[in-house]
Amino acid sequence: MLFTDYLFENVKHIWNDYLNHPFLKEMGEGTLDREKFKSYLIQDYLYLKEYAKVYSMALIKSENIKQMKFCQESINGILEDESANHIWYLKNFGENIEELEKYKIKEANENYTSYMKSISLSGNLKEIMVSALPCAWSYYYIGKKLKEIYKDNMEGNFFESWIECYSSEEYAFVAKKNIDFVNELCKNIDEIEKEKLKEIFIKASIHEMRFWDMAYEEVI
Repeated sequence: MLFTDYLFENVKHIWNDYLNHPFLKEMGEGTLDREKFKSYLIQDYLYLKEYAKVYSMALIKSENIKQMKFCQESINGILEDESANHIWYLKNFGENIEELEKYKIKEANENYTSYMKSISLSGNLKEIMVSALPCAWSYYYIGKKLKEIYKDNMEGNFFESWIECYSSEEYAFVAKKNIDFVNELCKNIDEIEKEKLKEIFIKASIHEMRFWDMAYEEVI
């Protein structure tokens, strides 16, 4: 069993709960309050800035050029490619992209990013990458499942672009790169380290759920 298969088995119930979250269900149905979606996009834009910092610390703690290149490519992907869909929606909402950082980061968002950044400062490369993995991986998991479940409801769905983005082959490649990188890093770990990394992965997955809670309940 690959290490990431082991991780998934321990969070499968949490990730399946994502799919039942009203924010995501209403996105699939096309009924989500657009102000909630706008608020979510702004918070996620702020999140991605902090998320990139986690990979920046991973780059610093990398042990070879191959690892450094992976982290550098990930940072570029977060700041350029993944932000692009957010920017497209937010421009349509009339937001000035240059002024997005004027918004205050919400508590659940700050708790999540602070958790990953604390690990990036005190932990090793394996711990950093496991803390960051639920974001990239679960978004593909969610995007793919939403497209499967609501495939007959995509035409005219305001949220189609978001679902297409995270269910795309391009994003699947991003998720797989992160999964493969973690498996490579963790191929020779002992049981003690395995359990420690599992707990990090579970906590980060719970933070993901709290982020969806925040997105549904709070409007900027």
